[in-house]
Amino acid sequence: MHVPDGFINAPVSAVTGAVAAGAIAVSLRGARRELDEKTAPLAGLVAAFIFAVQMLNFPVAAGTSGHLLGGALAAILVGPFTGVLCVSVVLLMQGILFADGGLTALGVNITDMAIVTTVVSYALFRGLVKVLPRKRRSITVAAFVSALLSVPAAALAFTLIYAIGGTTDVAISKVATAMIGVHVLIGIGEAAITALTVGAVIAVRPDLVYGARGLQQRLKLRVNGELVDAPTAAVPVAARSSHRKVWITGLVTSLVLAGFVSFYASASPDGLEKVAKDKGIDQKAEQHATEDSPLAGYGVKDVSDARISGGLAGVIGVGVTIVAGTGVFWAIRRRRTADASPVSLPEGV
Repeated sequence: MHVPDGFINAPVSAVTGAVAAGAIAVSLRGARRELDEKTAPLAGLVAAFIFAVQMLNFPVAAGTSGHLLGGALAAILVGPFTGVLCVSVVLLMQGILFADGGLTALGVNITDMAIVTTVVSYALFRGLVKVLPRKRRSITVAAFVSALLSVPAAALAFTLIYAIGGTTDVAISKVATAMIGVHVLIGIGEAAITALTVGAVIAVRPDLVYGARGLQQRLKLRVNGELVDAPTAAVPVAARSSHRKVWITGLVTSLVLAGFVSFYASASPDGLEKVAKDKGIDQKAEQHATEDSPLAGYGVKDVSDARISGGLAGVIGVGVTIVAGTGVFWAIRRRRTADASPVSLPEGV
């Protein structure tokens, strides 16, 4: 659903840019409360994983494909504020390096794909968790439903933005029907990927899943006939799996998906591209400012073999995204640590 330059006029693009900047500023502050020594590196990995899976377009209808948006996945794994930042990092890397999603439309894409999907999905997720049984399976179910509904919500958000600032004269009812209809189907794929990923992490390290915090019951010990909470050190880490093992597994999976599996992704246009072509809202689409980038189109320039070119581009993308994301999240974590440090007072005060 990457919106290219030219779909939305300059004033509305500027407004969405301001909205995106404000949301990122708020998220930077909110992420300080969500990130700790375990989740800061995980957040960078989540961004890289979303980048990798977004390369895997899957067919949803005749001549149409879809791909993960990632807002629900990021919000559930590392928190809603951090989730907005994860998807924003991915969109920034895609726009600058791979000419995917317009640069003047970056505010539109962040608003639509990072903010709307994260806010809608996490609100639904928290509501479902409150009414479902306090079990790990409930987290997976809530993840599936919230991810499913976040995609048509993003499609609706784009439709509203287009209604205000679209550069072509197309009946908004036609755009809405087409966009929401195809993105309900794409939402099923989003839901499956999100639920499978969240379920996999919960199976080995439920303590790393932000959305599952507060749902695990403390180990109880009987002392003098009364049940009391066991000390934190006495609570076993789920499956005795190390944080490093989870991180390495996630990184290897991302590299394999982007570097190898992406070659087999559907070549059909995604939901927005298909609707834009069918309804004529792409008539004023502009060339991307970085279309001459060595990685434009998810291929390495001057590498003739399509498989090798796409694989190298995917691996580079994962590497750049994880470095950029981890750097941002470690900086936020260090800022939180600095803010929490006690202030030294002069002697005698």
